[in-house]
Amino acid sequence: MSSKLQDQTIAIIGCGFVGLGWAIVFARAGHPVTLYDPDTAVLDCAHARLATSLQEYAAAGLLDEPVAHILGRFTAAPTLQEAVAHAVYVQENSPELLELKQDLFSRLDACAPPTAVLASSSSGLTCTDVCGRLSGRHRCIVVHPANPPHLLPAVELVPAAFTDPAVVERASDLLKRANMVPVAIGEIDGFVMNRLQAALVQEALELVEAGIADADAVDAVVRGSLGLRWSFMGPFETMDLNAPGGFGDYAERYGPGFARLAGAESWPQDAIARVDSAMRAQTPLDALDEKRAWRDRRLAALSLHHRNAEAADRSKENLLRASAKP
Repeated sequence: MSSKLQDQTIAIIGCGFVGLGWAIVFARAGHPVTLYDPDTAVLDCAHARLATSLQEYAAAGLLDEPVAHILGRFTAAPTLQEAVAHAVYVQENSPELLELKQDLFSRLDACAPPTAVLASSSSGLTCTDVCGRLSGRHRCIVVHPANPPHLLPAVELVPAAFTDPAVVERASDLLKRANMVPVAIGEIDGFVMNRLQAALVQEALELVEAGIADADAVDAVVRGSLGLRWSFMGPFETMDLNAPGGFGDYAERYGPGFARLAGAESWPQDAIARVDSAMRAQTPLDALDEKRAWRDRRLAALSLHHRNAEAADRSKENLLRASAKP
């Protein structure tokens, strides 16, 4: 670990699932990590939970150093003030309650070093709502992860209008060095990740309510089609490869039908043009066949992985049944 990282302490405030996931993200990158939770029982068991997660991570071949080295970077703090006293970056993970977060950020603003970035894992409450009244609001930002953060690298950076652009850049650089994928977006309720998820779940629930499909059918469809593709491609990339002329061609062929399903007359033409332009910047039209072949190789590798994982699960279940027999 470099001496530079040794001097860059990360404070994790709130040690539930998301908080401990964040703790692993930063500790495996080499940062000292200070943990705090107002519930002492949660804080007391944090180290054991981190050890279990890291051992599983190591067993999957995803750690570059021994578990003990990473565990040595965690320190539990008895007070909020001690947790953030030397932090360059604070990641808050409290319940999704506006008044609670407002009070907590007021305290963080008062006791964290003035140069520390104050980041919230909020999954819907905006930085404007949580931090708008703070004197130090310029250093506040929402940094919303997927759960668990240490296994899902995408992170939404959602600044308020008052957030210093340098804070966004600092947070992004720190996260990139921790092998995360930070994506800066505009401020909106629910952000991008949860708005996309909410749209899918809303439609899924309506299908179940109408008797079109049951819960198992919906999960099977997503698990065996959309989910496999979306694990390494976004929805725009997926559509780009599913028409001979890329996304613009796809929108012309299928856009009207898709729009009707959503209760709209058509897809917005400006958005279609912007997406198609972004896709062509990634993959020129004459390279689409090559990218389709890449997609198929990735899907084949995923299919093999799932087949092997299912076989290993069946083998484990058979061993458990055999050991349970008298």
